[in-house]
Amino acid sequence: MSLLLKGILIGLLFGVPVGAVGAMTVQRTWEHGVKAGLLTGMGSSIADCIYAAIGAFGLTVVSDFLLKYQTAIHLAGGTIVLFMGIHLLFRKGEAAEIPAVSGRVRMFLSSFAIGITNPAAIQERAAHGVFGYSIVPEEWYQAYMDWWERRHGFSMEKEWLVFCTGVVPAISSMVRKLTTAGENVLIQTPVYNIFFNSIVNNGRNIVENPLRYTPRAHVNACPSGTGGLRPSRYDGNDYQMDFEDLERKLSDPRTTLMILCNPHNPVGRIWSREELEQVGELCGKYHVTVISDEIHCDLTSPGKEYIPFASVSESCRNYSITCMAPTKAFNLAGLQTAAVAVPNPILRHKVWRGLNTDEVAEPNYFAVEAAVAAFTKGEAWLDALRAYIQENKNYVENFLKKEVPQIRSVPSQATYLLWLDCQKMQGCAKEFTQYLREHTGLYLSEGRQYGESGSSFIRMNIACPRSRVEDGMKRLAEGVRGYEKWVLASC
Repeated sequence: MSLLLKGILIGLLFGVPVGAVGAMTVQRTWEHGVKAGLLTGMGSSIADCIYAAIGAFGLTVVSDFLLKYQTAIHLAGGTIVLFMGIHLLFRKGEAAEIPAVSGRVRMFLSSFAIGITNPAAIQERAAHGVFGYSIVPEEWYQAYMDWWERRHGFSMEKEWLVFCTGVVPAISSMVRKLTTAGENVLIQTPVYNIFFNSIVNNGRNIVENPLRYTPRAHVNACPSGTGGLRPSRYDGNDYQMDFEDLERKLSDPRTTLMILCNPHNPVGRIWSREELEQVGELCGKYHVTVISDEIHCDLTSPGKEYIPFASVSESCRNYSITCMAPTKAFNLAGLQTAAVAVPNPILRHKVWRGLNTDEVAEPNYFAVEAAVAAFTKGEAWLDALRAYIQENKNYVENFLKKEVPQIRSVPSQATYLLWLDCQKMQGCAKEFTQYLREHTGLYLSEGRQYGESGSSFIRMNIACPRSRVEDGMKRLAEGVRGYEKWVLASC
């Protein structure tokens, strides 16, 4: 026992400090140093237990020798670790590479600063110092109506608008209120993954109307009239609605609700007036209500304009609920502020009742002020942002063509998201996103979570400074090279 205690004491006194210094030199952090030092001390104690065991079996000559020189052995080992760390620290080029492995570039969440002209409105609200209940004032309604009239040419009436704490809470509430358990809710995949949650978590069935994907390069390579890849109604966009499949699924009496994404996340399509009109006609024909998620409507590419679903036709207006918010365009999601617009008074009452029943219809202390400030003071900032995002998109597209031709960026007309086609890359996209995280520190979203048709894609968020985009693309190129080598070596 005395031998064991002596070993532990020596391990703590010499192994921990020396191991910690050596590890800190290599990792340059106290956290890694302390962890490595404790492991060194534990190793010393275990070694001493072995020495004691050897002595217990009568091999006293061996155990006495090891115990006699164990302090020197620990010091020598710690010194070796120390000098290895010093050597790595001063080797040219390699010192900078050590922390880069542990660095992370998260390109699946927006990271732009607040989008109002300045945060004075929120600061003034905070300075008031009384954080009680809030109401929805006239200014809030007017800000929404003026913005949609000015920016999107759509005149809304005050009575149509209902405050809600977020688009997703509103969608989940409407799924519960407008459908019954076991009914079908139709979505057009690949699509925003949270739609799946809002449907399944409420006991409804998902019905997918997959979008048709026809890469532009494939269409251009296919002569017309050959019966090849050129679709009969190809309009120059990679993704199109499959209206035959849509009508077949809307005609099912169990399908009572459709969630439309306009503009579409993640493929970046702005739906045309003709496409939206046809959706409205089919939904009116089969009495299917449409929830149009238009949260990305203000993030169109310069020169591109989205078309509000409710503005297209009488059928679109009567059968629709539009979800809108400043949260994506102005990066205000944490303030929980959004709205729904429902022209049909009967449908509006059901929606209003559902939102209030679910307690998601009352604003917090900052929600109203943030929305009003964004829609009344953020226009110039938003136009500059749209131009900046487009430049980021151009950079990514050009980088991929030159450095990573295996991955193709699907042309995007809206949102700050890019949908990357990985079908020409070795391996699978889901495994690749995990490889990227572990080996390069780049975080992207794997496409399978947006529906089965997204299995060969990954989603990238470029709402970040150019320097981060450039860093992310370098990591992506590095990751593709390493991953494809690994895949081929595993075959």
